[in-house]
Order: sequence, then C-alpha cells, then structure tokens
Amino acid sequence: MNSFLHRLTTGLDSMARRCGALLAVFLLPLATLVYPTAVHAANWDADTLTVLQNLQGDTTLLTEAEVKSGKAIFNRSCGSCHASGITKTNHNVGLDPETLALATPPRNSVESLVDYLHDPTSYDGEYSIADLHPSLRSSDIFPKMRDLSEDDLRLIASYILVAPKVQGDSWGGGKIYF
Repeated sequence: MNSFLHRLTTGLDSMARRCGALLAVFLLPLATLVYPTAVHAANWDADTLTVLQNLQGDTTLLTEAEVKSGKAIFNRSCGSCHASGITKTNHNVGLDPETLALATPPRNSVESLVDYLHDPTSYDGEYSIADLHPSLRSSDIFPKMRDLSEDDLRLIASYILVAPKVQGDSWGGGKIYF
C-alpha cells in the first residue's frame, strides 16, 4: 500500500509540475493580450511623457506622477463614459489621437482639450454640446465637474494624450476592442 501511495504522489507531483509549466507558457502571452497595459506599464520614457501643449506646436514633458494623477481624475470624472478612450454614446468618436486631431478645432493638445472641458462643441465645431457633455460650463447639471480645478483639467488632458502611447491601439479603439 505504501508503494502505491508513493507512486501516486510522485505521479501527481510530476503532473503538477508539467501543468504549471504549460500554464506559464500559455497564460503569460494570453495575459499580455488581455491586459496590454501591464506590458507597457514601465514605458515612462521622454517620448511617452511628451505631449503637445498647444496647436502652435509647443510640447511639454510630463512626470509619471502627473500622468498617474491625471488617470485617477479621468477615471473618476470621465471614465464612466470614456473607459479606455472610447465614447460610449458614439463609438465613432473616440479619444484616440487621429480622431482628436481631425476634430474642428483640433483637440490633440493639452490646451485644446482643456478648452473643450470648459465648453464642449460638436465634432465639427458648429455648436455647443455643453448640455449633453460634462463641462465647467454645465457644472450645474454635471456634479462631477464642480470640484475640478484648472490643474485637474490639465492633468486629465495630459492623460488623454499619453494613454494611447501606453495602451496602443486599444485606447479609443471603440467597438473593435469591446
């Protein structure tokens, strides 16, 4: 009976080691597909942290702390409608760099995004959408906007511009990533 138990435990131990190795081989690559930000989390170089300050072409170098703070404020204030840079109410207009650059006026700089958060306009710039989109102008109907400072708006805008550099195509990807 003892030799049977010994063979059984030895066999189970060997099988557990093989299963563990198989899990490591298959789950690690799968995890990088499911959670791409985990792979890019340490990518805080100067290129990643440099964003367009204004539409005249000036840039600004952010700190990792500013980006993390911007992410926290974004998630708290904007994340319910713009998780991962999509727009839940209109999947055709995301927060990806190309979409922001093609808006009228372009919204691909910190200053232009802050301007939008003050008084948002339609994608073509033709009319105000402050009654539909949270903004400082409509903080009476959007309570999340009431306590945001100018610095908070700058941090949100900065995070929106850094996020696609960290998350890649999944930032603002809309329906194809959900």
